Amino acid sequence: MDRVEKSREKFQQLFGEGVSPIHSTDPDLQDILSHFIFGEVFYQGNLDDKMRELITLVVLTTNQTLPQLKAHVSAALNVGLTPVEIKEAVYQCAPYIGFPKTLNAIHEVNEVFKAKNIPLPIESQKSVDEDSRFQKGLDVQVEIFGDVIKKMQESTPSNQKHIQKYLSAFCFGDFYTRGGLGLKTRELLTLCIITALGGAESQVKAHVQGNKNVGNDKETLIAAITHCLPYIGFPRTLNALACVNEMIPEN
Repeated sequence: MDRVEKSREKFQQLFGEGVSPIHSTDPDLQDILSHFIFGEVFYQGNLDDKMRELITLVVLTTNQTLPQLKAHVSAALNVGLTPVEIKEAVYQCAPYIGFPKTLNAIHEVNEVFKAKNIPLPIESQKSVDEDSRFQKGLDVQVEIFGDVIKKMQESTPSNQKHIQKYLSAFCFGDFYTRGGLGLKTRELLTLCIITALGGAESQVKAHVQGNKNVGNDKETLIAAITHCLPYIGFPRTLNALACVNEMIPEN
């Protein structure tokens, strides 16, 4: 099967019999887009379609490309992702892109869910309370990054220690501890989110190491970043791959 046939098959699997709105106005661009994304990128690497759609959701959320996000929420349901998994992927973006953009994305997700008669709100995945969120978040940080986290907190100037506390309690306590997605998945999605942001190479390197620590190998990271390429372009993709190669050199 060539890439044109693959792209038709994959597009139908994701979106059904629908036709892209630009097909009638810009057929050449639509063909280039479809054949590259759905005929090549979707078949590169070791990711299944569920993981690919989770990555697509977080990258589109980060980019705030909301019409495409809405289409891919439907595609995510079509490949078997649950409403919980979809919501958790979008929630995972909040510490990195901020709440306004996350809320914009959640609005689009909810519109799709309503159209498909998926009851809202979906079941809560919260696993911490006010007394436990900091410690449980810190525990997750240490699991991902090691004892360097405690050393970093100790060495932070007193007027900035609140930021380290927020990282533990908010970023990791409020989000990483939630149900619906496993730690390896959340850490891989985080790498894709900060890759899509651009200009965050220091954090990309840290999360490359974090992914390695939780069991995501180099081939998985390359596959995930490759899947981001059609949505973020070559510069940010190449920058992220350079970080991967620096942190996990070729043998």
